Amino acid sequence: MSVSALTPWLARRRFPLLATAGLLTVGMVATTCGAHLISGWGARQVGGHGWTLPHDLWGTLAAAHRLVHLDVSGLYTPPTSLVTFPGAALILVPVVAVIDVAGLGLAALGGHNPHPGAWLLAGPYEIALSSVVLFAADATAQRLGVAPPKRALLAAAGAVAVGSVSLAWGHPEDAVAVGLLLYAILALSNSRAGRSAWLIGAAVALQPLVLLALPVILTVVEPRRLAGFLTRAAAPAALLLAAAAAANATATIHAVTSQPNWPGLDHPTPWTSLAPHLSDGAVAAGPARALAILVACGCALAVRHRWRLARQMAGWSPEVLREVLWWVAVALALRCVFEPAMVAYYLWPVLAVALITASPSWPGLAATSAAASALTFVSQASWRGPWIWWGVMNAGLGMILFFAAPRRVHQLDQPGPGVLLGEPGPPSSLNQR
Repeated sequence: MSVSALTPWLARRRFPLLATAGLLTVGMVATTCGAHLISGWGARQVGGHGWTLPHDLWGTLAAAHRLVHLDVSGLYTPPTSLVTFPGAALILVPVVAVIDVAGLGLAALGGHNPHPGAWLLAGPYEIALSSVVLFAADATAQRLGVAPPKRALLAAAGAVAVGSVSLAWGHPEDAVAVGLLLYAILALSNSRAGRSAWLIGAAVALQPLVLLALPVILTVVEPRRLAGFLTRAAAPAALLLAAAAAANATATIHAVTSQPNWPGLDHPTPWTSLAPHLSDGAVAAGPARALAILVACGCALAVRHRWRLARQMAGWSPEVLREVLWWVAVALALRCVFEPAMVAYYLWPVLAVALITASPSWPGLAATSAAASALTFVSQASWRGPWIWWGVMNAGLGMILFFAAPRRVHQLDQPGPGVLLGEPGPPSSLNQR
């Protein structure tokens, strides 16, 4: 991007830029100088003098370190603890390579290592990487015609919510995957179905949770393009998994299909007793996540008839885009409904998308921002029992979806002349980059 093109982009994306700068500053100060500020979150602290760091990040860094050294067979073996797709480790390869060159090492936080030097590089990198979703949210809000003051509040509320994912828990792959999903929906709304499919494919390769949104998105893809769309969307994850399985099929298949989780460490839910039990007190989350995808398909079928006539419109209206995004948020919430063991950052994808759908209205955005911020902090509570924490979190998500729901639904039963959604239509005057 040239300097002349960069300046307008910086002005257009000033709100997510400021939110990212704030998150970086607060995050690095809180983890290194003010550790007590986030010691109640998922971040881990050693004694009273060590830094407070996102514990989960170190396992993914270990997986990325093996990729740097071309040890693909060790991608899913201890100490990586990787259960998602290989893209989660792949996006950390650049910072791990720099850490290697700097000679900082990847020793995890512990009594013998209370101040891991690698965090000084990995921390800013993963926080900035997670902020991709803030830029995607701002671009989507601009496409919806949201005024700058509302976009400023959207960026601030989004930064608070994404802090749970990156700063507290160390899962930048979740944030990047949702950011790519939003960009994919934007591309589809601008009649770029091929680009949309590749973006969804990249998102799935990072974190398969976005598969929950795929059935909803497919309802607005022109039928004759479905085969090509699905092929492109499946290709990145399939290639990465094939490479990992070729190097170590047993470990790859076990991690990806069973997806172990530990209710003894995380929050048990009413589904815990029904999940297949593994060794070391773990349960297999894979079957429950497959069930959530099936229910997401049911949601897509429920709204498909309402959107069938919308395919005859010339492009996407803001109302249609907003309704699609809201149903995507509903689909993403299904993970929290059916998980056998929950973690606080599982709530975040719903919050990220719901904030966008609420952004056109001041009352809706204010209520959703307040509820999302409150739920982000309340979710860090260590309540035990299979019903209390799970029930409160799902009730909170339901409230947020209610606040964010489009109040004026586009009249899809009165289509005008034009072409199908996903076909070339009037180009948007907004630069969505």
